[in-house]
Formats: sequence, structure tokens, C-alpha cells
Amino acid sequence: MSEYRVVERFVSINGEGALAGQLAVFIRFKGCNLNCGYCDTKWANVSDAPFELMTEVEIYEYIKSTDVKNVTLTGGEPLIQKDISVLLRKLAEDTSIHVEIETNGSISIKDFINIPNRPSFTLDYKLPESGMEESMRTDNYRFIDMRDTVKFVVSSLSDLDRACEVIELHSLDRVTNVYFSPVFGSIEPSKIVDYMIKHRLNGINIQLQMHKFIWDPNKRGV
Repeated sequence: MSEYRVVERFVSINGEGALAGQLAVFIRFKGCNLNCGYCDTKWANVSDAPFELMTEVEIYEYIKSTDVKNVTLTGGEPLIQKDISVLLRKLAEDTSIHVEIETNGSISIKDFINIPNRPSFTLDYKLPESGMEESMRTDNYRFIDMRDTVKFVVSSLSDLDRACEVIELHSLDRVTNVYFSPVFGSIEPSKIVDYMIKHRLNGINIQLQMHKFIWDPNKRGV
């Protein structure tokens, strides 16, 4: 069996994405290969972050014990975990659960696409103000469909301009779900809506991090 460094596991609601507002069981892994300026889980990425080692069987059994059908694998960065494909295949054996991976967009998903009953992917595109745009793997867009999502985390109007360039270049609004997500406290959501109206951005969704409005924005385990 393989072992995975899990820093958090809990049941809450999905705060973002196509299943926002629905219950989900979250598995948060330690470590990330990026260092975004606005990251709200930096505590999970530091070398001395506390964690528990769990096998794929233990993770699966925990998920089943919650009786929650939506599963969100997050981080950190899930796809840099050693033997993550072993866990994904284990979870894919159970067709009664829906597995979503929140990934930062810098890791190829090619090796995971052919898993039977594969997970859905929410791929971030790190815009210029994140400081991490050069790490984006746009070749991933060859492998996604309407099961998946590309999320643009927006800090400013110039970030929105860049997001629109990427959407048009890769025809993202025609092949997958596309979301704008404002960096909490950096840009007013109304400015994003005004931008969408001005540019007639049909088929694009704006989302707010729902959990940050329900609970304290810095609260963990939600």
C-alpha cells in the first residue's frame, strides 16, 4: 500500500465550483510546488506542517464512514503526492461517490484521464498577479471536457484581461466550465460582474468562496 500526507480531513460544503453549496468530504494533502501570493492555505505547504500518514484504503474507509457522496481532494497540491494514481484508482472503483481534484494547473493530468470513472478536475489558471503564471500547463486543456472546470483566480481588472485572452486562445468556454473567482479582499465581485457585462462574457461563471462568508475567512476545517 501507499501512504499519503494528510493535513486535514473533514466534512463541509463545497465553497466553489459546479457543486458549490453541496456537502463534500475533503481530504487536504500537505505540500505545494507553487507559492501564490494570495494562497490561503500556506500553512499546509510548509515543511513542518503537521500531518497524518494514511493509506489509500484508510482514506477510502474514512470517506465511506462520512456517508457523503462528493469527495474533494485538495491541498497543497494533490497531484504531487507520491503514488496519487493509486489513490485515484482506488476511489474510482466506487461509482457511488463523485471525486473532484482541485489542482493548481502546473501538473499534467494526462496520466489520470484514462482512469475508468475518472475524477473531475478543477484546474486553476494562475493569473499574473499570482506570480505563478509561468508554471501553467495549458496542454492540460487537450484532456478536459464538461466534467471539468478551469478556474481563474482574479486579483484585478488586468487579471481579467489576461483571463479573457487565455479563454479565447484555448476556446475554454466551449469545451469546459469556466469560473472567475475573486481573491478575497482584493477585488470587489461587483467589478467582475461589470466587466462580464461590458465584454458580454456569455457562458462564464462568477463564484464567491462561499465558505468564507459562512465562517471566518481564516477558519480551518470548513
